[in-house]
Amino acid sequence: MSRKLEGKIALVTGATSGIGLATAQRFAQEGAHVIITGRRPVELETAVAAVGNATGIRVDSSKLEELDTLYERITAEHGRLDVLFVNAGGGSMLPLGSITEQQYDDTFDRNVKGVLFTVQKALPLLAEGASVILTGSTAASEGTEAFSVYAASKAAVRAFARNWVLDLKGRQIRVNTLSPGATRTPGLVELAGPGAAEQQGLLDFLAAKIPMGRVGEPDEIAKAAVFLASDDSSFISGTELFVDGGQAQI
Repeated sequence: MSRKLEGKIALVTGATSGIGLATAQRFAQEGAHVIITGRRPVELETAVAAVGNATGIRVDSSKLEELDTLYERITAEHGRLDVLFVNAGGGSMLPLGSITEQQYDDTFDRNVKGVLFTVQKALPLLAEGASVILTGSTAASEGTEAFSVYAASKAAVRAFARNWVLDLKGRQIRVNTLSPGATRTPGLVELAGPGAAEQQGLLDFLAAKIPMGRVGEPDEIAKAAVFLASDDSSFISGTELFVDGGQAQI
């Protein structure tokens, strides 16, 4: 049986855990050589072993000089990119009245600045007809208490995709946004703090808001990323694909 990404070169940023790691594993299973990035060397080494056909490069995507080093290495070793999954990012919770400049800068540096320059600096490497996938969030489409800064950053990501498809149409490069709903990842549960009871309480609270009655699993998001990366989505560009159990649709 043929694999959907056979012979492709794929880059997944923020791939040491959660959705990024699950997607890198799926890409490799579908035949791609996967370059994965992360900020923590030990976790990055572990992720490379878990993915298999992968190269790990330590990168903070909000640091432009580190992106330059990343793309210099990809140019030297592979010469192109067929799939770019811009997944690195994150956020924290503070209600209006308590938002700090530090929280704003951290969130927008990771989720907006990092996304912008990860894609822009990749342009010389992107093959004709390449697939670019941006990680959005249902938070950009619905209100969540104390999460406005993160939600605004993800709304900016959605706007990037709508506009970049026009900038890149001459090269047949597709740009889509993949927007997970609540998904059982370390980044999500850690918002509740370190305690297992608090983390489970957050998951239960979020599951109650989802028509399917549960939170998603990282591999479920990864399967959708494979669809957007492959020729199965050859006529899909500029869209937002929700993988959320119906959360943003009600």
